[in-house]
Amino acid sequence: MRIKQVFYMRNIKIILSLILFISLFSENSFSQEREKLAQTGLKFLSVPLDARATGLGDAVTSLNMSSSAMFYNPSTMADLNNIALVSFGTTKWIADINYIFGSAAFNLFDGDYGIFAVSMVAVDYGEFQGTVFAPTDDGYIDVGTFEPKAYAFGIGYAKKLSEKFSIGGDVRYVKQSIGTAITDITSDGQFVSSDYKIDAVSFDFGILYKTGYKSLNFGMSVRNFSPEIEYEEESFQLPLTFKLGVSVDALDFFEVDKEMHSFLFSVDASHPRDFTEQVFLGGEYTFMKIFSIRGGYSFPNDEQEFTAGLGLKKDFSNYFIGVDYSYTRFGVFSDVQRFTVNIGL
Repeated sequence: MRIKQVFYMRNIKIILSLILFISLFSENSFSQEREKLAQTGLKFLSVPLDARATGLGDAVTSLNMSSSAMFYNPSTMADLNNIALVSFGTTKWIADINYIFGSAAFNLFDGDYGIFAVSMVAVDYGEFQGTVFAPTDDGYIDVGTFEPKAYAFGIGYAKKLSEKFSIGGDVRYVKQSIGTAITDITSDGQFVSSDYKIDAVSFDFGILYKTGYKSLNFGMSVRNFSPEIEYEEESFQLPLTFKLGVSVDALDFFEVDKEMHSFLFSVDASHPRDFTEQVFLGGEYTFMKIFSIRGGYSFPNDEQEFTAGLGLKKDFSNYFIGVDYSYTRFGVFSDVQRFTVNIGL
């Protein structure tokens, strides 16, 4: 009993130290940018991707998200029971921008050495026509097309320090390329071109705390932390975001068969570097652990409105397959749809 108490107190001290460290680091990082809203770069890193998460209005900081936790709160991977979980999908974002993403988490030693994970995101912005100012009737000349791209590759880790506390983090290599562009024309009519691209390394951190009261969970995450990046003649930060979340199965307070019904309710509060503070609300009703229906809302927002989603999951003898879909109203822009497939072994 004495050994357990010492172990528990040690974990408490570790968690409190981590919370203090993340809080101080976040306050220091954000305090330098309070008057610089909307001045971040590589914004593709802040676009929500997973269909289950977006169906819940992105209020998932304290929810188990399998390998997709790499895009939200890495610490929630620590509860992985399968040997491996693979998640991949696509997001049709506004302005015909397409995202392809994937992640995989591995529990190689029954969790004794934690959970290891990898992730990737690829963005296709489409094809654009390049022009250069010239003394013609139109005032410009065509110089061909260019196709901007963006990528992110990550390696993550999560570990349960006790039955109640989990920590996690990941490091990502991020790259964005606008392509080769014509910047000038010489006096003899020759084009001068430049290759516009930039890369960086970013870090994410997360903590999950299970209170032990019903299914009440608390989560905290810091995403897209990196040094300031200099590009051409300007410098900027990545879209650093600090989130706190709480969730519970509301049916814990009623006498219902938990094998038949569950209703997760979650709330997140977000403090992004490049926008005002936001609140995210989400709900997910699941029937027989097979079919789920979801809804979410966040505020304040400029254009994004409510979100809704569906999920199906089928367990087999040695694996499971799940498919999720979400729909987001996006004001004057085209509505956003997301699909995600999950496979557990």
